[in-house]
Amino acid sequence: MRKMKDNKLIADFMGLETPDGVYYEHLENEERSQLTHFVLLKYHTSWDWLMPIVEKIEQLNEGVPKQLIHLSLFSTIDEVYEAVVEFIKQHNDER
Repeated sequence: MRKMKDNKLIADFMGLETPDGVYYEHLENEERSQLTHFVLLKYHTSWDWLMPIVEKIEQLNEGVPKQLIHLSLFSTIDEVYEAVVEFIKQHNDER
């Protein structure tokens, strides 16, 4: 249950909409019109989902923030996920 709550936190940080608690992602097709579809949140299990969040965090901070600095090439997805969640919570508290 905690991962679901943390995944929603990450989705909000990434700008996914939550009408009625259902997450959607906006994509553009070849004609540049908006497509909307249901997203199953996989931040805690997929590097492909998690790494764009790490990249956004680095861009926001113009470098690696303290929550991520202790991570290495050998860090597990759980360690990176927890650091991302910690950063987003602190980021939201500062806003």
